[in-house]
Amino acid sequence: MTTPERDPPRRRLLAIYRQAAAAGLIGGQSGNLSLRIEGGMLITPSGARAETCTEADLVAMALDGAVPPGAGRRPSSEAPMHAAIYAARPAAGAILHAHSDAATALACLNRGLPAFHYMVTRFGAAEIACAPYVTFGTPALAAACLAALGQARACLLANHGMIVHAADAEAVLADAILLETLARQYLLAAAAGTPRLLSPTEIAEAVERFKNYG
Repeated sequence: MTTPERDPPRRRLLAIYRQAAAAGLIGGQSGNLSLRIEGGMLITPSGARAETCTEADLVAMALDGAVPPGAGRRPSSEAPMHAAIYAARPAAGAILHAHSDAATALACLNRGLPAFHYMVTRFGAAEIACAPYVTFGTPALAAACLAALGQARACLLANHGMIVHAADAEAVLADAILLETLARQYLLAAAAGTPRLLSPTEIAEAVERFKNYG
């Protein structure tokens, strides 16, 4: 059987895009997914639906926004945000932006995800920040996203959703599912009371333990 690593980029991206929809991260025409490719990125098109999107609909483009003639569909309106992350984060190989329920609910409260659970550290920081609201699809949103990411591999976007980057498509899907799960757990805990946050020492211990995890 062909391994994911050997799948052509278009087939691989489309498969993960549909898995993200099946997992409840992407619904209707919301959300987008991209892969880093030689010379730029491959991204889902504007107004796409996972169930009807085809490999031919995916758009290969440069990080400066240039789209080759004959590309067909227009790239996602959030292409500038994806491009900014790839340019600033050399380790990023895939990016998933979603309007999933729990992460979006937390983002609509303009709240990030604090260190209420040690799994938050899996994203490379003690907490997941929430970027201030900026109109979607703009360079200003890309800049706000980068600032909120800091050293983390994920952030929330106020009144909008989540964005996650990882080394590859499989990892970014797993991380997005984890972020959505943590956001839901935090909302449940906050509805019942005030979640206890981990101390800097406890966070450091969790990070150290994860060095030999899995």
